[in-house]
Amino acid sequence: MSVEIKLSRSSRIYRPNEAVEGKIVTKLSSSISHQGIRLNVNASVNLQVRGGSAGVIESIYGVIKPIPILNKTVEVLKSGKISSGTTEIPFSFMLKDPGEEPLEKLYETYHGGDISIQYLASVDISRGYLHKSLSATVEFIIESEKENLPEKPISPEVVMFYITQDTQRHSLLPELKSGGFRVSGKICTLCSLSDPIEGELTVEASAVPIQSIDMHLLRVESILVGEKIATESSLIQTTQIADGDVCRGLALPIYSILPRLLTCPSIFVGDAEVFAYVNG
Repeated sequence: MSVEIKLSRSSRIYRPNEAVEGKIVTKLSSSISHQGIRLNVNASVNLQVRGGSAGVIESIYGVIKPIPILNKTVEVLKSGKISSGTTEIPFSFMLKDPGEEPLEKLYETYHGGDISIQYLASVDISRGYLHKSLSATVEFIIESEKENLPEKPISPEVVMFYITQDTQRHSLLPELKSGGFRVSGKICTLCSLSDPIEGELTVEASAVPIQSIDMHLLRVESILVGEKIATESSLIQTTQIADGDVCRGLALPIYSILPRLLTCPSIFVGDAEVFAYVNG
């Protein structure tokens, strides 16, 4: 015998003001009696401090108590029987009922290294003390409400940048030190998660041939532990801007799609903060 939760959307993506719908599917060799079918919906911001930037004191804390943002129970069926074979039991619930105040703001789903925001729906079919309950869990994904999304086109916050041999902290080839190197460009630093990062760059001069131009997207997660802040940065995506030597003075477009679950809007919740930046 088994039980499974199937959501109405294959993408599992919902918005806070939408109904989450689906079916509880049971497959039984014989009919069973139950004391009710309940759906538990939980969401939390999960924090943990790992190695790297965490010191000895921070590591003692390990996993920090999660920050609850949603906790509700939905009664799907009252006590009764489920027939043998395959049975589909529909369900529907709202994340935010009219007039209900959630424990916290319903942040967007995010799967990070030290910080994660998850929404889980769990079904429990209670069969009494003498029989083991049947249960299953599924994660669904929350994105911002449409009315909270910025209107397009977003007013861009464009940052100008330049890269020369003098801005580099690592060792350089003697030819670059003597012959010079300069790249200039611009990039938009404000965008929706559904929009790409856009900009352009120009190789003005390079004393040596260029093999490749890559842009790295990094996320920074910070957690306040005691009186210290444990910060961890990690590479989550690399986008190739050019392959091989490029013409000098030619503007090259920057276009990078954000990896949805690995990024989130810049947020500050409780003792945690998440933001992203790019480098090349």
